[in-house]
Amino acid sequence: MSEPTADFPLQQWCSGDPQGHRTKFAIPPHEKFVLATTDRVILDFHKFEDLQDGSTLHLLQREDQALTAATEEHINFTPHYDTLIKGGLYEYYASEGQNPLAYALAELIDNSLSATAKNPGARTVEIRMVFDGGKPTVIVLDNGCGMTFTQLKNWAVYRLSKFSRDKVIVGGKLEGYTRPDPVRRSLNSDISYFGVGGKQAVFFIGNSTRMITKPVGSPDVHELILSKEGFESREKDKRDIYSTVIKNRKPGDYSHVKGDDERCLRALIGEEFGKKSFTAVVITGVSPEHVAFLKRDFDVWTRQLANLYHYYIHGVNGKDTSSCSAKVDHLPKIDIQIILREKPPKSPSVLNLREIDDDRQTLFLNATVDTFEFHAATEKDGGTVEGVIRYHPFLYDRETYPEDPDAPPALDDDASDWENESAAWQQARARKHIFDCFWNGRLIPYTKLQEFDWCAASKGPKELAECYGRISGVLFSDDRFEVSTNKLTFMDLEVKLKQNSTIFTRIVNSQKQRGKILKDFTEWLKKCHEKWDKQVKFVGFKETIERKELTPKKMQHPWATFSSIVWDGKVYKTGQLVKSQKTVPIVYGRMGRFLLYGEHKGSVFATGGEVEVLLEPKEFYNTVKTIAISKINKTATDEEIQSIIDNDSAKFPELLEVEWPKGNPWPQNASRAAGTEFGPIQVKILNKKGESLSQMPSVGLGKGKKMFVELKIVHRGPAKEDHKTVLHSVAQHSPSWNYAFKKTANLTNPGNYTLSLNTKISESNAYVFGGRQLPSFKLTFTIVAGTPESFVVSPVSTPPHVGVPFNISLFIKDAHDNAAVAPPDLRPVLKCRDLELSYEAVSNLGTTFTIRSVKAKGKVLNCQKSKMYDLNVTLPGLKTDTQTVQICLLPGNPHSLHVTPEDEPIALENGNTFTFTAEVHDEAGNITAQAKQIVSCQVKGFPPVTADCSASGTGQLVTKPINLQITNGEPQNLTVEFEMPKSKWKVPLVLRKLKVVPSTRVSRMELCGDDNLVLRNGEKIEWLAGGSLENLFYKLYDEAGRLVPPTEEIACRIKVNWTGDVNVTDLALGKLPVLQVPTQVQPPIFYLVSYQDQNVSVSFNIVPRPDEATKLKATPLHNTVKLGEILPGNISLELLDQYDNSTLTFTSTCKDHITVEADGLDKSAIDFVWQESSGSVLVTGVQFLSGPLGPRELCFTYGSFEERVHVKVTAGVPALLKLTSGPEMPLQVLNGHGIATPFVVQVCDERGNPTTDQRVVVRVNSSPPTLKVTTAVISQPVSAEGKASFPVSGVSGPKGCYKLVFEGSLNQKPIPGFTVNLTVIPDPNKPVSLSVEYNTAAVFPAGGRFPVFSVTVVSDEGCPMATFNPAAASMRLWKEAPPQNTSPHREVTELKCCKPLGDEKKDRFHFRDKPIPKQVGKYTIQFSLKIDDGKLLSSNQISIDVVANQPVRLAPDPPPPTRFVSDSKVIAHRTLVENMTLRIMDEHGNAAGRDLGGTVVVSIENLGGGGSGSSGQSVPLFEGQKNSLTTSLVEGKAHFTRLVLMENSPGEDGSDYLLLFRPEGPMVPTTLDPFPLLFHFNKDAENQQKMFELTKKKNTLTTSIEALRENFATSTELLTALTSQCLNESEKESVIRKELIKRKLESGQTIPEIEELLTRKRSELDQIVRSHRVCSIPDQFRGQQDVLGAVGHLALVQDADAARVISWQIRGDMDCVLTKTLAAAQRIYKDTNGQQQVMSLETMFVRDDNRPLPHIRNGRALFDPPGNPVYAIDLLHFPSDPQSCRTAFKSILGNTILMDDLNSANHYRKAVVQHKMPCPTILTRQGDRISGNGKFGGAQNRAPPMHALKVFGAPLPPHHAALKEHIELLSQHRSALEKKQEAAKERGAHLKMMQSPESLKQRKQMEEMITQLEENERELASTPVRAGKRGLERAQPSGTAGKRFK
Repeated sequence: MSEPTADFPLQQWCSGDPQGHRTKFAIPPHEKFVLATTDRVILDFHKFEDLQDGSTLHLLQREDQALTAATEEHINFTPHYDTLIKGGLYEYYASEGQNPLAYALAELIDNSLSATAKNPGARTVEIRMVFDGGKPTVIVLDNGCGMTFTQLKNWAVYRLSKFSRDKVIVGGKLEGYTRPDPVRRSLNSDISYFGVGGKQAVFFIGNSTRMITKPVGSPDVHELILSKEGFESREKDKRDIYSTVIKNRKPGDYSHVKGDDERCLRALIGEEFGKKSFTAVVITGVSPEHVAFLKRDFDVWTRQLANLYHYYIHGVNGKDTSSCSAKVDHLPKIDIQIILREKPPKSPSVLNLREIDDDRQTLFLNATVDTFEFHAATEKDGGTVEGVIRYHPFLYDRETYPEDPDAPPALDDDASDWENESAAWQQARARKHIFDCFWNGRLIPYTKLQEFDWCAASKGPKELAECYGRISGVLFSDDRFEVSTNKLTFMDLEVKLKQNSTIFTRIVNSQKQRGKILKDFTEWLKKCHEKWDKQVKFVGFKETIERKELTPKKMQHPWATFSSIVWDGKVYKTGQLVKSQKTVPIVYGRMGRFLLYGEHKGSVFATGGEVEVLLEPKEFYNTVKTIAISKINKTATDEEIQSIIDNDSAKFPELLEVEWPKGNPWPQNASRAAGTEFGPIQVKILNKKGESLSQMPSVGLGKGKKMFVELKIVHRGPAKEDHKTVLHSVAQHSPSWNYAFKKTANLTNPGNYTLSLNTKISESNAYVFGGRQLPSFKLTFTIVAGTPESFVVSPVSTPPHVGVPFNISLFIKDAHDNAAVAPPDLRPVLKCRDLELSYEAVSNLGTTFTIRSVKAKGKVLNCQKSKMYDLNVTLPGLKTDTQTVQICLLPGNPHSLHVTPEDEPIALENGNTFTFTAEVHDEAGNITAQAKQIVSCQVKGFPPVTADCSASGTGQLVTKPINLQITNGEPQNLTVEFEMPKSKWKVPLVLRKLKVVPSTRVSRMELCGDDNLVLRNGEKIEWLAGGSLENLFYKLYDEAGRLVPPTEEIACRIKVNWTGDVNVTDLALGKLPVLQVPTQVQPPIFYLVSYQDQNVSVSFNIVPRPDEATKLKATPLHNTVKLGEILPGNISLELLDQYDNSTLTFTSTCKDHITVEADGLDKSAIDFVWQESSGSVLVTGVQFLSGPLGPRELCFTYGSFEERVHVKVTAGVPALLKLTSGPEMPLQVLNGHGIATPFVVQVCDERGNPTTDQRVVVRVNSSPPTLKVTTAVISQPVSAEGKASFPVSGVSGPKGCYKLVFEGSLNQKPIPGFTVNLTVIPDPNKPVSLSVEYNTAAVFPAGGRFPVFSVTVVSDEGCPMATFNPAAASMRLWKEAPPQNTSPHREVTELKCCKPLGDEKKDRFHFRDKPIPKQVGKYTIQFSLKIDDGKLLSSNQISIDVVANQPVRLAPDPPPPTRFVSDSKVIAHRTLVENMTLRIMDEHGNAAGRDLGGTVVVSIENLGGGGSGSSGQSVPLFEGQKNSLTTSLVEGKAHFTRLVLMENSPGEDGSDYLLLFRPEGPMVPTTLDPFPLLFHFNKDAENQQKMFELTKKKNTLTTSIEALRENFATSTELLTALTSQCLNESEKESVIRKELIKRKLESGQTIPEIEELLTRKRSELDQIVRSHRVCSIPDQFRGQQDVLGAVGHLALVQDADAARVISWQIRGDMDCVLTKTLAAAQRIYKDTNGQQQVMSLETMFVRDDNRPLPHIRNGRALFDPPGNPVYAIDLLHFPSDPQSCRTAFKSILGNTILMDDLNSANHYRKAVVQHKMPCPTILTRQGDRISGNGKFGGAQNRAPPMHALKVFGAPLPPHHAALKEHIELLSQHRSALEKKQEAAKERGAHLKMMQSPESLKQRKQMEEMITQLEENERELASTPVRAGKRGLERAQPSGTAGKRFK
């Protein structure tokens, strides 16, 4: 140290300068000091030189001096380079459907366990969850060694693993990573590993972390904060992102902590005093989802942690709660404690992971009875694995394999516990993995290994198959096996362990055992099975059945049935009483069949199994329940069970007892008056014991269901549908009065009634319980009407009229408003104010009283305004005697006419009209309106007028104008008559007088002009066309001939028809407007002058005449002519005046002076013809022989006149066909594909001019005909343009060259055409056939397995195709019909293919182990493949013969019924068999012994199996006292004509015997089962016949009942399946809908809405596809073997400018086909005759150098390049096989560079060359090119526009994929919705069928049959059997021969 140079206090210097200024100071010479780093490393000269720039130093008085204030040091923690090189590893928290929060916490616990590994004492890890209202905080605290400043800095660096870190000084010692020594189970705590997990974990849990640590031997606490907010802030301010500070402070100093929400941090820092070392990870910003999970699922994630660290917490042997040998001092010294603090008043939750006893490892350890330990060693890296396999036995009724507490819940939760085996056993059977895998003692949760070969079930004996489902295991590996950085998955454990070089060794007592591990494991497993598994013996095999009610479907078959079991030394048989245990509820009944899953024959030991229980008493159940055998109560006795059943049966409700407490009972069929009170009544429910019941007895079903009594009173109608419930009441039970109903007086409606009392169950509201009707009671009675007390007036249906009679109806009622009969001699009284009322008579019909012919008179309102009157009706003598009815009285019928005005006479001016008003009155003087009420007004001498008064009764009559001839002004008188003609009412006539006086109106007009011109009315005159008439005047005269002077008023009424523009002033002077004559010659023109709308008028006609000729006009009839033909029609020539009027001045000599000129005109054929009638000249013979098509000008000349006419010259007659557009040549088409561009054919004349004659028909044919061409039309007429388009949609035929021939015809005359050459090449993507390979020599035994069929899909070019989905391939099998069967129906079995095995080829479908039909015969096999377009590709049919399998039994066909015989004298009664043939059959019933011969021995045996005397019981004998008979067996069959017992044969009366047929002989297999035939032996023939009839009836009933039951069971099963399908489809639809909602995608609720949305989205997708750039080059070779495709299709370019210039640069290679192999290139070259350019990757040489751009050397830029240079190849995107494509384009493009513009490119090239570097070709986005030699400019170095090029396509936008996914989801949703609706519809239809009357009728029939069967069985049981035996000594031989068979 240098001497101090200034006096400066040391204490002040230590406090630091907050501004960071440099300050000089001095230290007194007597003071000692040290200079230390933040790690408290004391510096000397050597260490000082190693310091990095920017290091923080502490100047202290001593080494252990505490800091007086906190200091900070700036650090950089740039991520390690492993971030890049290992960035692709499997990253964080692939949760596999679980919440991964526990695994994030485990990362921090790993760090704590590593930090505490060297603790001499206890190792403590504490996790605090502080959710008490402040900022949610998670703290992980340990008492480990802590971290120094450098270690903390290293921790912050991402992916700086322990192996990459430099050694650091800890406690004065230099330390680095050292691999720990091997320990058992690898519990070495070396699990903080990669430098990744801690950072990922804290930022997965929250968004900020504070690391607080104190290292061993240091007085300082280091603190580091990393937060998302800090990173974002530094990025925003453009500071170094990976840069922060570490705070160094003394323990307990929390002065830097701000805010109340970090109060837990202050408390944490306050705990630092006295701690030697520690580390605390404080995580804040915890997401609400994590907080909710940590609170809610506290038990879940703590159990997961306990499972992860089970062996660290509990030691190498784990936690075994059943063992008492563990001692406290042997437990590991690791405590992991969890503390959860929540808001008060909730108290904190504290849990030590050691206390958890339901984690997976604990459960499995405590369910283990034995273990198998082994050791695995890998050869290469020396990795070791310790393994343990545990056995969990089956104990009588259950599997002890534990359930995984963290496994997801089972999907099927419908099955109840008491009907199925335990979920654990199902899980044990269904699970796929055995081993949990630990790494350095810590669980890797997402890696679970399947079995190894030596412990796989496939390698072990079949009898131990179930035992493999009872093992679990654990693997303990060291760190030589890699795991993912998040320690959730092993990277290579399974791969290494399953290598052939891995050595497995068994471990016994910690010692390796030599031997084969497969053998050792199998022996251990067998030993466990024999020692620990407790099983059940199934005895008395019956048959194998299918249980369709079970799910899944694969569990439905096979189920073996047995008659008894032996369980724990006790026998249980069918029919035995049984009681269940551990079921809800406990059931009682009798045992049925015992069921065991699997194929079994004979007795067998097995676990599990089920038993059918026929529940009793039947009154309560009447059903069969299937329970697990383990649910049988083995302690219950038969007496106990029967007593409970009998007791329960007697408790069933039997009858209803009805009481009338008021003593007024109603007897059956009683009659009561309406309103009579009914009741009250009380009801009791009694059982057979006479006990009163209020609820159903419990009978083991828990608390009994309450009952109530329902009362119904029904008013019965004429039909059942007319019945009406008038009273419905329910009575609950009361202890005082049982079921009571109050009295009711509601029975007021007359009619027939029924009272019903029914017992019902409260919960189900059912009348039936357990199939039995509950008790009921019925009472019928009648209600009649009472005495009359009131009446009701019926409203008058139509309003009455004055004086018109009407009726009033009265309805007589009793007190309850029921219709009653009126009393006799009633005289009604009618009263109404303002009206006079009367009536004629009354009538009484039943309950209706009618007052007839009522009349009303009085003044009323008119017919349009009504008035209501109150009419009072009184019936003296009734209780309510008066009622009021309102009537609306209207006027009556017409009676008289009233006409106004009434003046006499009435004056009227001549020519005017007059208006009269007429009213129609009734007899009371009211205006009335009736239908057809017409009033007529007749003026003498004039037509009559009428008025319709039907609506209002009044009307106006306006006369016609009165125009009389007035002479000398004298008035005239007229009479007017008013009447109602054709009226049905007689109304008197009314007369009026009219006086007509003369008028002064204008009556005549005259027209005149100059020169005494007078125009008379209707006159015709001629006038020059275009001339005018001026000075026209008009004059007006009145009726007396007096001149009426014109006035302005008169002028306004003057109208002319030749102009609308008139001068009123001139008209007022009498002058008319000027008349202009038309300029065109035309027929006479009508002119009119009128006054007052033509009342007075004058008309005349003018005929215009033409003027002098001024021009020549030529008019052609047609203006189009074909070249070489004469113009159709004529050309007319005329001379016209100035207004184009024909002057008619041509004469016959004029035609000689007319000439015509035109180009190409043939004048020799022209002729001029004069037309005398029209004064014109016609020109004919106009013809053009040469010149171009189009318009021609004809020039006509006559004297000084000249006229030009244009004529269009068109093509000539169709003479040939030309191809105007079509596909590019040479034309190559893939077989089965179409031609993209249509052929457009043009019709031309012989000169090649296009013609438009639409009569031409063009047709196309192929040559040779083997080429099939598919077009929209083969022939068609040409269009208006003379063209015909032929789009070719498909071309198919053998490979080769063909021609398309185009020909034409016109009116059946041929027109020469042309041909197009095309080449058909095979389509490698088109499947054309299926090739089937199999062992053709194979034999097909019935019920066996088919050999392997290998089906290859062959493409058009003959190569196998492997691109089809295996689900599309199927194998169809059907039986060939016999020749005589012509029915087309056949039953086809469809089978699917299997996955290929390891040695089988992958390019074909394999159909392996498919079942052969069980019936022999000829069958047909055909393989098919569904192609994408919905078509079916089928193979050739394969015919096979299915032959019989191995013979197994002797049996008849069909089987005979059970025989009933006696020892009678009648042979028929003693006949056992008659005409029966036995055949040797296989197990499927096929005849299988055609090559077998021998004998069949027939004997009679007891049912126990012995013959005569074998059990002390005699057996019957055949005729001739023989106990056996023999017949020959020929070709596997033996025929028996008759087998007869001897007369008086010995045998037990009423016993059953077996007639046993045994085949014997040297060729007969000894394993062949004999045929037993049961017969019943009686001594009494009568009894025999009765037993036969009863048994026959029983068999018939049994068969019918079984058929009906099977039908109903099938229907129920189908309903269950349909319901399941409905639920499944609904669930699928819901899943898809939720997925759409989850992704926030638009959807619909109905199918039309989804269809509309799909249409819209598809339209959007089409728009994207149409607008997106694609390459137009044909790519027909893509998809062939080893072919990549055309170069233009192999790459995509996003930038349009770049695509244009790059495509232009390699334009010569764009259509080149790129292949992987030279052979593929040569094949294409040969197929196209060398016309297609090809290129092979095998022949390319490309340097494998990724050299930088020329301006970059040694990783540094030589200059700042302009124009953004980039290699052109880097702009290409390769959709498929990018490596091969990049190689090819590297060869094609080389190092071509792309830049922005030409100027930048030139500067770039200049700069590169100046640095002595070669510069490759440069392209620019503007389309320019600078070649490698520097040349640029000119057309050859400038790319043409994009439309002139074939350019690369562009990649589809990202929205395209999202839209496709949306459309796919919508399509799935629509399909799911359709299936859901269809399933619901199908289920509804089936349910309706099940509830149909036909189905109910069948159920009733079955119940009746069951009753008959029970009666039949009782009769059979009661049929007497005569006791006694008859020995052989009493037998008498019969006269019948001993043998009656052959």
